[in-house]
Amino acid sequence: MGLFGTSDKKIIAELCKKSEDISKDITNEIDELLNELKSDYYENNKVVNEFNDFAKELQSKLSPEDASKLLEFTSRLSKVKRCAKKGVEAMRELSRDQRKATRETLREYQEYLYV
Repeated sequence: MGLFGTSDKKIIAELCKKSEDISKDITNEIDELLNELKSDYYENNKVVNEFNDFAKELQSKLSPEDASKLLEFTSRLSKVKRCAKKGVEAMRELSRDQRKATRETLREYQEYLYV
């Protein structure tokens, strides 16, 4: 005789299905957001380099004070680029972790169903 009766297994199977559906919804949402974020990042990735090139051209035409401000701005813009890249990487890790958690949860449910 098994550890769980038929009604218990039915309840566990329903919980498994509900958990799977919720996890898939979350995974899909994360993947959509990741794709949007990656798309936006790669679309605008070259802007910082183009701006830096433009700023270098302008530096000789500006006063030393304005050139210094422009250099500071390009530095801050590079930091924004690094933050955006870290955001894409973090979202990628979140997506991977969500898929792993979903697989692990479903595997645990299956263990209970077949005990």
